[in-house]
Amino acid sequence: MPPAPPVPPAGNARSPRGPGSESHPGGVAVIHPYAGESGSGQQATDAAAYFRQRLAAGEPWHRALLEAMGQWTLPEETWNGRRYKYIVGREAFDWLLLAERLCAEAAETPGTPETNETNKIIDAIPPGELERLLFHGLLPEPVESDEFRALLGASKHQGYLNYHYGIVLEEALQLAAEEYIRKRHIARGYSDSEELVEDAFLRLYNDSRSALLNEFRRAANLNARRLSLTDLKEFTYWLHKRRVNYWDPARVASDTRLAIRRLAALRETAAPPLHPHA
Repeated sequence: MPPAPPVPPAGNARSPRGPGSESHPGGVAVIHPYAGESGSGQQATDAAAYFRQRLAAGEPWHRALLEAMGQWTLPEETWNGRRYKYIVGREAFDWLLLAERLCAEAAETPGTPETNETNKIIDAIPPGELERLLFHGLLPEPVESDEFRALLGASKHQGYLNYHYGIVLEEALQLAAEEYIRKRHIARGYSDSEELVEDAFLRLYNDSRSALLNEFRRAANLNARRLSLTDLKEFTYWLHKRRVNYWDPARVASDTRLAIRRLAALRETAAPPLHPHA
């Protein structure tokens, strides 16, 4: 699995920073995605081709994937009729979306009859391992923190941390808050209700989800009635920054540790074992 990001100590709610980042007033590191790089379709093609070449050469697929990510430069693109946005809130790197994109192209691109490259590539990525990565964020083998950072590059690694704290852990915190509110509500003899989600948002963000969503829509100039998955990620990251700005550092750090514990429990129960019959 990817190395676990550091846990903020009590009284310090700042997300980790790295080269190419600058301090955000709320303690979230602001990065300029792919600092020092100028993205182009050709560079994206080169990164995808590199990934296929390394797979065909027999390199472990997750390492080849991280190396290809380090070469990737496009913040967003349209591929096979689908829009991919890899940078959320101009700061957070959605590395799992890029992983999905690179693996999909690797499986679809035909090789030559002489090399039988396509079969080698398909065989190199076990479906169970890919599912664990895309749905649970778990690599098939541990990667040391320094190596993970070196493979992604400093800018993308900072974006990975922003995504982990601002979206992955934020969603886990929302779930933990909703579970706490629901448990307390039922213990008092009240029936379950979907309105408890609103109470959970009040606890975390001092406002209801509906009011916050309307505020986000205005800020992001969103007119569509239904939000896309990308829009929801943007909303979650926007909520994270709002929460960090609103509460005192000790409260933010405490919530972060709660989110980390809830995420660990989710992964333990939801992620299928790699070798169930071993």
